[in-house]
Amino acid sequence: MKVNINSPIGAAFHSFGGVVCAGAVLLIASSAQAQTYTALDDPLGVNGTFAYGISGNNIVGYYNDSSGYHGFLYDGSTYTTLNDPLGVHGTFASGISGNTIAGFYYDSSEIIHGFLYNGSTYTTLNAPHSNLSYASGVSGNNILGYYTDSSTGFYHGFLYDGSTYTTLTDPLGVYGTIASGISGNNIVGYYTDSSLNDHGFLYNGSTYTTLDDPLGVNGTYASGISGNYIVGWYSDSSGNSHGFLYDGSTYTTLDDPLGVNGTYAFGISGNNIVGYYFDNSYNVHSFETSIEPVPEPSTLALSALGGLLLFRRRK
Repeated sequence: MKVNINSPIGAAFHSFGGVVCAGAVLLIASSAQAQTYTALDDPLGVNGTFAYGISGNNIVGYYNDSSGYHGFLYDGSTYTTLNDPLGVHGTFASGISGNTIAGFYYDSSEIIHGFLYNGSTYTTLNAPHSNLSYASGVSGNNILGYYTDSSTGFYHGFLYDGSTYTTLTDPLGVYGTIASGISGNNIVGYYTDSSLNDHGFLYNGSTYTTLDDPLGVNGTYASGISGNYIVGWYSDSSGNSHGFLYDGSTYTTLDDPLGVNGTYAFGISGNNIVGYYFDNSYNVHSFETSIEPVPEPSTLALSALGGLLLFRRRK
């Protein structure tokens, strides 16, 4: 990080100099954000575990064993398998809010249907005018997802309030819109434009705002939202995938140290993020990471100045 000597912090650095100010520079330089990664692998997921959604201490996703794909719920200590009775060819949990879980399943004819699970009952969700329906997120009574249009084959997002399906289509999404994360009235996802390029978006109920990570020259994909934080992944100039955290002004890259073949961030709740990565053998594993904001640079500068004044007073 470069220090602008015309800024208040830079002026303090320039004026006081010496060892104390060098220490201040180190503090400022480390003010990115601290990241720690914890592995999340369902013991039954011998062929991979994919974490997709988080709400408080509860995490959902799916794993792959010798018989196929199964959803899971992890409460911090125990993994519980989730199998929709109609999901003969697989169940995939993708979103959670409180005790409500959303996802999708493949039926006996390998047709995809969304589902809502309240802890005891699975309810099928099929968007109108669709061939395939996916439920991707839930917030309170609102269920988010996307479907394929039966006439064009393109994807459209949807919002379901328990009685009505509302289609979500980014005006720039000429070749499709996928809605993947919801928090209150805010929705995130990604769209494919007229040049077949992919971009993330934020929709606040009236306006679509494009989200492009500066490093995502081959695509940006927003997947989860919590308050002012948005997570997802991007594809860089070499086609490699990296997770990201966006706080409304700054994009921070999220790379699990073991994810040498790609890191994907999908869900966020508060400061906790879940997703999955591919290791050096292309095996897939899930992770949870906590992003803890550090003090603002101005606070660090004041701390350094206070320390210097205390040093001078004692001397």
